[in-house]
Amino acid sequence: MTLLIINIKELLQVRETTIDKVSGAEMAVLPTIKNAYLVIKDNLISDYGIMENLPAITADETIDATGKMVLPTWCDSHTHIVYAGNREQEFVDRINGLSYEEIANRGGGILNSANKLNDSNEEEIYNQSKERLEEVMRLGTGAVEIKSGYGLTKAGELKMLRVIKRLSQNYPVTIKATFLGAHAFPLEYKENHQGYIDLLINDILPEIAKDDLAQYIDAFCETGYFTVSETEQIMEAGIKFGLKPKIHVNQFNSIGGVQAGVKYEALSVDHLEVMKPEDIIALKNTTTMPVALPSCSYFLSIPYTPAREMIAAGLPLALATDYNPGSTPSGNMNFVVATACIKMKMTPEEAINAATINGAYAMGVSVTHGSITIGKRASFIVTKPIPSYYQLPYAFGTNLIEAVYIEGKIII
Repeated sequence: MTLLIINIKELLQVRETTIDKVSGAEMAVLPTIKNAYLVIKDNLISDYGIMENLPAITADETIDATGKMVLPTWCDSHTHIVYAGNREQEFVDRINGLSYEEIANRGGGILNSANKLNDSNEEEIYNQSKERLEEVMRLGTGAVEIKSGYGLTKAGELKMLRVIKRLSQNYPVTIKATFLGAHAFPLEYKENHQGYIDLLINDILPEIAKDDLAQYIDAFCETGYFTVSETEQIMEAGIKFGLKPKIHVNQFNSIGGVQAGVKYEALSVDHLEVMKPEDIIALKNTTTMPVALPSCSYFLSIPYTPAREMIAAGLPLALATDYNPGSTPSGNMNFVVATACIKMKMTPEEAINAATINGAYAMGVSVTHGSITIGKRASFIVTKPIPSYYQLPYAFGTNLIEAVYIEGKIII
């Protein structure tokens, strides 16, 4: 099957060769081709260029994209979209003045989601989760990382990871799974942290490794959750079982989580709403990708990741949704890109780079996703006719997507 798209107003994120990521000043550079064509063969990008150089092609289907932009699908490297029910009452509680921490301290938050998940069977969780996955695909996401972490029991965590694996088998979107058993301490382990960590390491991790249920390991390194030393213990164990760390850090407090992530060569450190100068310095010249979650800041009314300071320091930055029932009940990467521009003062070029090439790096799929590069997966967005790609973050409340292709097949 050969698909030819012609008269593309502007083809975005064109990279002749695969690159891992862009950092610092490079983030402001978004390579594009105006008046372009794009050739797809089966599920791969086969060719592209300017229209005047279009070779003779026998295509099974030709699409005229006059006035439209084409760009790679979003790579959402941080989500929790496998869960049961919702936490809409907590949303109202926050409106009425309770903080995220206060809600958690009275049995809400992550523990609330854990109760709902453990009371739901696997089929119910799968059916709820697949609707969310289908929604984010229609919104332009072509690669997504999904975490466990709402089980907080051996049965619950393994149930979540099996659902994630089933989603990856049944949908064309690329899915990476992360074991986040260290999301919170269950009530029965509130005074026995080591007992719960031992459960994660000795009982659950061997099962995950045996059934190949995850690629990454995560922990919520934060005041009131997992300390730095507890997080390091969990990262060490995950590495021994072949899982690379991706760590929640600096959402509310800077307690050394960034430095711990760098020490254990975490693929990414995520949240980063609170960043001290020493946190930024620690990330310089490392292989760890900082990931910002601006729609979480929007929903919780907490600070935004200081993107300008971090980019000025030469760091790369990725953007992700944090799609979850408590702090970001949205998987809309278009809104994330817009919010990064509006609230974090990222330029459209920086935000698109952060949501594509850097997002791909943050979930370990740079070789196949994140750019328009020959040989990469044919996962891309076709916009409606728009004056420029600046319209994507500018018209933040408008759906500007006309079509989404994942693995060469049209989704919408």
